[in-house]
Amino acid sequence: MVAPLLRSLWSTTRKPFTPRATLIPRFFSAASASTATTAAPNPSLDPSRLRNVAVIAHVDHGKTTLMDRLLRQCGADIPHERAMDSINLERERGITISSKVTSISWKDNELNMVDTPGHADFGGEVERVVGMVEGAILVVDAGEGPLAQTKFVLAKALKYGIRPILLLNKVDRPAVSEERCDEVESLVFDLFANLGATEEQLDFPVLYASAKEGWASSSFTKDPPTDMKNMSQLLDAIIRHVPPPNASLDAPFQMLVSMMEKDFYLGRILTGRVFSGAVRVGDRIHGLRSTDSGVTKIEEGKITKLMKKKGTSMALIDSAGAGDIISMAGMTTPVIGNTVANVEVMTALPTVELDPPTISMTFGVNDSPLAGRDGTHLTGGKIGDRLMAEAETNLAINVLPGIGESFEVQGRGELQLGILIENMRREGFELSVSPPRVMYKTENKEKLEPIEEVTIEVNEEHVGLIMEALSHRRAEVLDMGPVPGHVGRTRLSLTCPSRGLVGYRSVFSSDTRGTGFMHRAFLTYAKHRGPLGNVRKGVLVSMGYGTITAYALMSLEPRGILFVTPGMETYDGMIVGEHSRDTDLDINPVRAKELSNMRSANKDENVKLSPPRLMTLEEAIGYVASDELIEVTPKAIRLRKRYLEVNKRKSMSKRLKE
Repeated sequence: MVAPLLRSLWSTTRKPFTPRATLIPRFFSAASASTATTAAPNPSLDPSRLRNVAVIAHVDHGKTTLMDRLLRQCGADIPHERAMDSINLERERGITISSKVTSISWKDNELNMVDTPGHADFGGEVERVVGMVEGAILVVDAGEGPLAQTKFVLAKALKYGIRPILLLNKVDRPAVSEERCDEVESLVFDLFANLGATEEQLDFPVLYASAKEGWASSSFTKDPPTDMKNMSQLLDAIIRHVPPPNASLDAPFQMLVSMMEKDFYLGRILTGRVFSGAVRVGDRIHGLRSTDSGVTKIEEGKITKLMKKKGTSMALIDSAGAGDIISMAGMTTPVIGNTVANVEVMTALPTVELDPPTISMTFGVNDSPLAGRDGTHLTGGKIGDRLMAEAETNLAINVLPGIGESFEVQGRGELQLGILIENMRREGFELSVSPPRVMYKTENKEKLEPIEEVTIEVNEEHVGLIMEALSHRRAEVLDMGPVPGHVGRTRLSLTCPSRGLVGYRSVFSSDTRGTGFMHRAFLTYAKHRGPLGNVRKGVLVSMGYGTITAYALMSLEPRGILFVTPGMETYDGMIVGEHSRDTDLDINPVRAKELSNMRSANKDENVKLSPPRLMTLEEAIGYVASDELIEVTPKAIRLRKRYLEVNKRKSMSKRLKE
């Protein structure tokens, strides 16, 4: 009698069982605004229906806006403009920092689109993804024409045998005419020929577009018919001109890891193009790494999740085939450049060769008197762990242990390393950073240095000032002429050592009153061009500890340009301004007005100071000299001398002269 009663109570009170496979992992609810929640089987593994395409261009030529329009054309829900820029710093600065993959469906075909950065500093992101695709859309601003980074990304695409589709963007601008488009097309053709393109690559298709207005056309127009104001002609051109992946579904599964991210719920997520075979959830796989002695097995595991980005959301899939670009979870050790394959495969895929880094900075523990007030991660061990984790996900950055608790970080430019420092300070790190140092080479007992190709566009009245400043930085002018379609504008093409361009961008903006454009890209290593001219004045160095007073700054203003405001904290050895002369000057910015029992007609409230020059992180990186450091905390960026004591600084400067 008791047993049936208990069974009836159990059946009425228990909750229905939910299988674990249908639960939504936290990664998907947090990673994107509209995330797919069900594991949908891949409708077909046929590689002939796939097209893998990268969007490559110079900075600000319209790649990410174009991706927005393509996603919207194919029915994706776009939550905001520049939907592919998902990192906070990308949205704040309006630039693309890391490459991102998504897929869209068009006429029974699936297009895997890769959005890439345009800045030269993030060229490693282009290099590692261009091997995943069979086609590329080369976006060129019809007004500006091909620039320095256009040449870099095009060279990488041609190296892999890709036949790009040329898309002349921004043709709706008033200054762009059909004659201008023909001129830009011939410039791009010359660029193809100079980079050693084949006959097939030289026969590239050309389209005209306005990504902002959301249309593309196979013929030149500024205002297409209403029914043609869409991206259908570009999507049709991709299907027609980009070949499907040449891959075999019958071969064993192999995938080269091209991207990697970490998730608290799923662990390490590996993204790459399936080189051969098919893969399903639950398959046994292992990671392989190529070494000088042969192929080494890293780890064996099981695929716990297969994922694919569809539009702006991540979808779970059951299986994927050769030629597709997918993400997987289940492995904890493989990194970018490793091969993931079936357990019977012991052959590693060839890795991507990246250009060498050209600049290095030393990251160390913050040892200033104000250390530990703002941050939570202060020790050398934590800084080292964070830098090693960054080097795993970003192959363009190398991290080497230095002296004591310092680390040498090598990269492509100060913008790339500045982004890393900014991310670290937002995560609660405190650190001291050395000024950038150029990485030299020695060949045949000759010292070589990295040379960059620089394109500058300025008003005519600023040309003399710019050329004089660049002559001090060992630049050499290659070409100079008027900008087509812009009266009173001049374009300069130069080559300049990387060390000469460090910190020049902020000076350039000041000299041109914000009206100039400067683009740069790594060109080659060449013979050292000798010492730079006088590119910076001396600094005002604090010799007091405490709170800066308006009374002290009032008498220091004639000495130079101040970097601080009253109320800020300072210490002995901190840089508080730029001296008006070429030598450093020790000052006391904490001096207070002496009190007396005599009434004074003048009050401190009457002190009027000029606005100080408050430096951003990028400006600070370009400003500091070899005997100075940048103190970076979550709430402040300070400049300081490497040696805080004045006597120590003097003795070290004498030792360097000797």
